[in-house]
Amino acid sequence: MKAFLILEDGTVFEGTSIGSTREVVSEIVFNTSMTGYLEVLTDPSYAGQAVCMTYPLIGNYGITPDMESSRPWTDGFIVRELSRIPSNFRCEGTIQDFLVKHDIPGIAGIDTRALTKILREKGTMNGMITTNENYNFEEIKPRLEAYATGDVVTKVTCDTSSVLKGAGKRVALLDFGAKKNIAKSLNDRGCEVTIYPAHTKAEKILSSNPDGIMLSNGPGDPKDCGPIIDEIKKLYDSDVPIFAICLGHQLMALATGADTHKMKYGHRGGNHPVKDLETGRVYISSQNHGYVVDVDKLDPKVATPAFVNVNDGTNEGLKYTGKNIFTVQFHPEACPGPQDSGYLFDRFINMMGGEQ
Repeated sequence: MKAFLILEDGTVFEGTSIGSTREVVSEIVFNTSMTGYLEVLTDPSYAGQAVCMTYPLIGNYGITPDMESSRPWTDGFIVRELSRIPSNFRCEGTIQDFLVKHDIPGIAGIDTRALTKILREKGTMNGMITTNENYNFEEIKPRLEAYATGDVVTKVTCDTSSVLKGAGKRVALLDFGAKKNIAKSLNDRGCEVTIYPAHTKAEKILSSNPDGIMLSNGPGDPKDCGPIIDEIKKLYDSDVPIFAICLGHQLMALATGADTHKMKYGHRGGNHPVKDLETGRVYISSQNHGYVVDVDKLDPKVATPAFVNVNDGTNEGLKYTGKNIFTVQFHPEACPGPQDSGYLFDRFINMMGGEQ
């Protein structure tokens, strides 16, 4: 069956329908990872977005036990070529069946390189995936222009708290759309991790006397999280060590008076170099974000830059002055991507008074 990707600027790509045949309007973004497509599909940070994979062949090892949440969150999936006969000893099914099962529409057979160039040159834009050959762009255009991801954190967060038992330090993890490997990375280091819904009050978290607090990744515009930011300010005012990743990093910055803005096309992939400003060492990192903290509006009495993106100079982390708090924009838990910066979890454990 034919399928069409219609961009907000009027560009149309014709390809083949994969997955669900329902129509979807979403924000179109691209990911440069060569592997890890299942982790991308199941990363809650992609809620409200349709993802174009820049690597040309996707699905060759099928569906494996590597999901980063209990279900996929992407609105749509865009690939150059979909491997329909996967081969891997861990394979449990095909991407096609996975997309159909979870009602996710997609399109294959388009020039994903051309699509990526458009998004890099013009910036991230909205688009529609449809199998309707008789579409009318003038009727579609208002829908594309009106689309916004909205309050996706509420959509992806857990409903109730849960605990990963451990004999070490006790960590409270605020779930704004947390990937499973964040909790696992802490738990593998002996920590007992209590996972809380995104809108949990600071008083409840602090009353449990955690040794440390983890603020997770998540989707959407951080400025749409006003009530959460208010609670994070209370956590900042406590003396509990805090480590934050991605959206958590942005929310902590907003809670302490800094600002954020939307990037032209964001960072999404497993090959982004970040420099540790303290040591001068460069790490290759996994990233997935479309917003960034404005360092120009940063009060050095509150926080100073700790990491910088080597490619474009944007902020990749902050160290908070006089506080046991550090935050990063990238993903030290990887999945997918390199594990170069996994040592940051050890740094967090040291901050809590534990041994790495």
